[in-house]
Amino acid sequence: MRANITILWVLSVFFLLAATAYTIWHMISYDGAVEWVGTLGMGLCAILAAFIGAYMGIVHRTSGGQLPEDDAAALIDDGDPEIGHFAPWSWWPVFLAGSLMILFMGLAISVFLVPIGAALVLIMLVGWVFEFYRGNFGR
Repeated sequence: MRANITILWVLSVFFLLAATAYTIWHMISYDGAVEWVGTLGMGLCAILAAFIGAYMGIVHRTSGGQLPEDDAAALIDDGDPEIGHFAPWSWWPVFLAGSLMILFMGLAISVFLVPIGAALVLIMLVGWVFEFYRGNFGR
């Protein structure tokens, strides 16, 4: 985590310097006019990297321990927690992606597809959530 914090703070300083250099260069080239899109974009990237770096620094300081990624003697299994149970045979995510495609195509192409896609999304979500409550795998 320390390496990530350092990288984010370095990125924040880099974006701040890049925004400053960009603004000065543009002002020299165009008679004192500031190009706000690039200046604000790079400035906001600096702020975002600083926010994430500060948050990770606070979490690292208050966690009271060292992450397995920071310990040179750590094993691979130390950083491999139990995440959850996922069904490798489930077709519900594929059908959910297809129904989301229909929904977003309706937003982009024709409005009559939106209710059809929304209904299919709802059906696929309910099916995916409750797939272990029915059939051969019901508990």
